[in-house]
Amino acid sequence: MLETMAGAGTSMVGSVLLFTVILSLQQVYRGKLASSELFTILGGFTSSLLFLLSLTFIGNFQESSGMKSSWGAVILAEIIALIAASTVHRVCITTCFLFSAGILYEMNKISGYMFSKAESKSKRH
Repeated sequence: MLETMAGAGTSMVGSVLLFTVILSLQQVYRGKLASSELFTILGGFTSSLLFLLSLTFIGNFQESSGMKSSWGAVILAEIIALIAASTVHRVCITTCFLFSAGILYEMNKISGYMFSKAESKSKRH
């Protein structure tokens, strides 16, 4: 239990630091990100990274607090990312949502794989 708490705390700090750096850079360069179609898509992608980092923070916070993660964490993280995307360009909102859906799908696949792998290890012992 103590090992997971240390891992969750480290992950929380790392995700907050990366979130702050990405959000700051996104705001500094929001004029550039809104200047062309390609940069607007990039703005949506950077906002979806904010989704990933905020979801990581919220999930680890819930784990360290003893709460069970739910869809509420996903919705809250998505709202945070979409608000950040809306400060750059309105098209960034759409691309952020699409990239976030892809990230969530891949995260679900990876966690399912890791869970089944851990479950098969525990059955062997």
